Amino acid sequence: MGQFIQLSSADGFSVPAYVAEPQGKPRGAVVVVQEIFGVNSHIRGVADRFAAEGYLAVAPATFERVKPGVDLGYLDADMQAGFALKTAVTELPGAGVLQDIQAAIDHAARASGGKVGIVGFCWGGLLTWQAACTLKGLSAAVPYYGGGITAPEEVARQPQCPVMAHFGDQDHWIPMEGIEVFKKAHPEVQVHVYAANHGFNCDQRGSYNEAAATKARERTLAFFAEKLA
Repeated sequence: MGQFIQLSSADGFSVPAYVAEPQGKPRGAVVVVQEIFGVNSHIRGVADRFAAEGYLAVAPATFERVKPGVDLGYLDADMQAGFALKTAVTELPGAGVLQDIQAAIDHAARASGGKVGIVGFCWGGLLTWQAACTLKGLSAAVPYYGGGITAPEEVARQPQCPVMAHFGDQDHWIPMEGIEVFKKAHPEVQVHVYAANHGFNCDQRGSYNEAAATKARERTLAFFAEKLA
């Protein structure tokens, strides 16, 4: 089990982050970027599982600038609340929430003494891609079904670290046509597509797909083991 700490962003904003520490010396660190539901029990569980694999895991609260303490479930009302908060974050001026993710990367590097990877889900997948393209200190990035990642302005970005991306072929938020465009534009990215829907990694959602989640996790762990060594 981890605990929340406070990080300080470049503009002085204080952002909470859930930190899960491994037993013994960390083999590196992983920043875990939330969905539109906050640093909820699922995201904390993801961080805990990375810690169990030997990584220091840091999950910043990327809604904090618009609403503190967000911890939503997966009902329709939660979805609507999460979308509204995501919209509010995207309208923030300047660097917005990316500076909070940078603070998490910096803390992860200092606290682990090793290389830092980043993984994110849904909206967090998009932020993970943006982080890979614009932030400093990352050695690997793994976006899961990043909503918006296939938009032209996102496809036009260039990652500054190795990237592995996971998608589902039944994801109505991210059609296969967009995934194919992304793959063609970024042959350097390892793209994996599963027979699954949006949110297939989350065991609290109706779209959870155990086979896809297990395979994606195996690939992600192998990717981090190579890039964060």
